[in-house]
Amino acid sequence: MIIISDTAPIITLLKLERLDLLEKLFGEVIIPRAVYEELTSNPKYLSEAQVISDCSFLKSCEVFDRQSIKILREVVGLDAGESEAIALADERGAALLIIDERKGRTVAKQMGLKITGTIGILIQAFDHKLLSREEIFDCVTTLKVSEIRISDMLLIGVLEHVKNSNNE
Repeated sequence: MIIISDTAPIITLLKLERLDLLEKLFGEVIIPRAVYEELTSNPKYLSEAQVISDCSFLKSCEVFDRQSIKILREVVGLDAGESEAIALADERGAALLIIDERKGRTVAKQMGLKITGTIGILIQAFDHKLLSREEIFDCVTTLKVSEIRISDMLLIGVLEHVKNSNNE
């Protein structure tokens, strides 16, 4: 099963100290070269970059279809990471693309790609009993007070899912 991720979900999971959920849920997650560069090139986040560099379940690879990337960047207006993640997911026939940005999600859906985002990962982790109710509540609280833009409706949806679940 091929799983591809964009940058934002990885950053968010890093901030939540839950990057390990990707490995527990999927084993291996592929990130395109542009996503790897976005995650490791900012000198303000050297410790986070080291975590990514040392992360054995994140595999970086090249996208072969450069024309698709060019179209996604120039015509659609997506950034390099989003463009490469979508192109790679399409190129590899990925089972899942993990992406948070609205415009990128819309494009991926239009291309017929199956998507989820950070919130979907948290819900899946809860459903697989990798996170407890308290841990989900902690994650939602952290997201609420952080600089990460996630709609209140999504956060409410997660809390409703957890509240209505029989998952102990």
